[in-house]
Amino acid sequence: MSLLNNVIDHALDDGYAEATARRAAEGGGLPRTLRAKLGVAVGLVLAAAVVTVGAAEARISAPVVAKERQELIDRIESETSTADRLEADVERIRSEVGERQRQALQEHGGDQGELVALLSGATPVRGPGVKLVVDDAKGADGGGGGPRESSGFSDTGRVRDRDMQRIVNGLWESGAEAVSINGQRLTSLSAMRAAGDAVLVDNKPLVPPYTVLAVGNGQKLSSTFQDSADGQYLHALVENFGIRSSISAEGDLSLPAAPSLTVRTAEPRGAGAATPSGEAAADTGKGTS
Repeated sequence: MSLLNNVIDHALDDGYAEATARRAAEGGGLPRTLRAKLGVAVGLVLAAAVVTVGAAEARISAPVVAKERQELIDRIESETSTADRLEADVERIRSEVGERQRQALQEHGGDQGELVALLSGATPVRGPGVKLVVDDAKGADGGGGGPRESSGFSDTGRVRDRDMQRIVNGLWESGAEAVSINGQRLTSLSAMRAAGDAVLVDNKPLVPPYTVLAVGNGQKLSSTFQDSADGQYLHALVENFGIRSSISAEGDLSLPAAPSLTVRTAEPRGAGAATPSGEAAADTGKGTS
């Protein structure tokens, strides 16, 4: 009977009783694992609440953002269309001015009107000549700027405006009668400048490769240019900077007329109007600056 009474009075092992009492004193009776699970559950609930609120706000603001984006796209398209129309108007007016200038040359030039128009670039030309293609070095990047002689300038293998100036002037000096670059006709008043890495001819940007067409005695023009100082300069660019170039004599080249002519002091001679010497004068000197 004493054994049975002891078993009934001590049904729970003393070690379990002590552990239960210790957990109750430390955490209010909840095991650590349970508390950790409850903490994770609370964190997930809070995260879900944050995501839900964010999604609701995004759903509310989405139409506003989409509307602003569409308005911006419409503005860009409108401004682009306006710029395209203005550019088309400029080209149309430039063509009209050029055509009237050509007509004036033919009307007031007399027997030499056609020759003056030819030398001034006011009329298209066709004939034999040379085709010279100049391109940047392979793998040339877009950095750098300024002439090659600039202190601290690291050459990037790009063709510069001054390179094309020397090439074109070399062709003029070698006997070219008409020259164009990438379809842009050059005259004695043409300007070649740089804007960053871009080459501008009469304020029109050109992109490489630069195709130079020069009307003249093809074989003679080619050999004379290559033997000239400017031809040797181009050869040095090829050898030292990796610039790519090729030149060939062509039997038939076609060059367009200049977009427009700039007349500074000359006037058509009419009744009672003449130059001081009594003869009309035309500037046919070549040179690209």
